Amino acid sequence: MSTVSWLNSEAFTVFGQHIKWADLIGNLIGLAALALGWRRSIWTWPAQLLAGAILFTAFASAHLSGSAGKQLVVIVVALWGWQSWNRGRQQAQDGSLAVRFATWRERGVLIGAAALGTLAVGGLFTAFPTLSWDPWPDAYIFVGTVVAMYAQAKGMVEFWFAWLLVDLVGVPLNFANGFAFSGFVYIIYGALVLWGMRDWWLRTRTPALEGATA
Repeated sequence: MSTVSWLNSEAFTVFGQHIKWADLIGNLIGLAALALGWRRSIWTWPAQLLAGAILFTAFASAHLSGSAGKQLVVIVVALWGWQSWNRGRQQAQDGSLAVRFATWRERGVLIGAAALGTLAVGGLFTAFPTLSWDPWPDAYIFVGTVVAMYAQAKGMVEFWFAWLLVDLVGVPLNFANGFAFSGFVYIIYGALVLWGMRDWWLRTRTPALEGATA
């Protein structure tokens, strides 16, 4: 059995839900990546990269093009975010990673990009139904993830709000398409996002930031 076949095989069944190895492993690593992001650890990016690669195999095999494409974007943005955070730490005198609220202009750009991106990707999935079983929710998650990761790479507190909005659609979509473990993990993501949001929010109010764990 190849690695890809094994990742897409069933790990176990819980309450009638069939859990795949890729769904299980990828989301556990993704959960660790979110916790590392909360701690402002640069290791959040290689963890997100690995989780994206594993989850891509799961969603691609299920013909969820939006979710699979999202993982490709996760990989690319993780590489960029890794470089961006590393550069930011080198520039800071105390080796810390500064976090901040976006300006109103930046917020407008993020919201506008999310809205236009969702319309464009959703329209593409609707025009070519073979690309996705659930075109609009799939497009929403795809674009929302890109926006969230971009804001995270820029050290914006708003990235936590973006993840919350992705979770609101991601939980029911994953349960509906047979990725129960992803659905459960998205619920845990929600709790971590709230704690992480509070931590980053408080850090914007302190004059001197602590060094990030690496």
